[in-house]
Order: sequence, then structure tokens, then C-alpha cells
Amino acid sequence: MLLMLFISSGIYAQKPKNGTYTYTIAFAEHQGKSLGATCTVIIKGDGIKVIHNGNPNLSGEKGEIIDEGIIIKHKSGKWIIGQSPEDKNAEEIGGCSDGPLVIDFKNKRLWTC
Repeated sequence: MLLMLFISSGIYAQKPKNGTYTYTIAFAEHQGKSLGATCTVIIKGDGIKVIHNGNPNLSGEKGEIIDEGIIIKHKSGKWIIGQSPEDKNAEEIGGCSDGPLVIDFKNKRLWTC
């Protein structure tokens, strides 16, 4: 029963296959609301690139790289966009921290500030 709870909560969602996806931006400073903002996520192997897709509810320019790195499962069980394997033990992740961004593969959401 406990395992089912973790699976249904998305904590242990699987990394998607290689491809290009549209994800919602979840703003931590707005309690996870997206304000209609989306981005393009490109996954190739363990590499990930998040690109501004021109959505007017997101600051920056179309085609600008929002984040790029390697897909890592953090010690908390959440997926993050890290710069090195050591990021799996980062003290702070996601939201408005200086740590790696959290990416929710199950709900197709990128958490940022």
C-alpha cells in the first residue's frame, strides 16, 4: 500500500523516453501556479535542455535556454536538472533556492521561482 502511494504521488515517476515535450512552468513563489507559462523540454539520454517556447507569461526570449544539464534523482526522490552527479545530495533544490531545478515527469512540470 505504501509503495502505491509513492508511485501515485509521482515521486518515483520514470524518466521519459528521448524526445521533445511541452511542460508547464510551476512558479514556487505563486504556490505552484503556472500562470499559463510553458516551456519546451528536450530529453536525450541523461541529458536535458529546457527552452523558452515564446510564451508571453514567461520572462526571457523565445529560444533562450532556461536550464540545461543532466537528469538526476535527488536524495529526496525528486528528479532534478543537475550539473554533476554530486547534485543528487544538494542541500537545497527547486523553488527559489540556488540549487538545481526540480522537474516533475509525471505531471510535466518544471519548478522554478
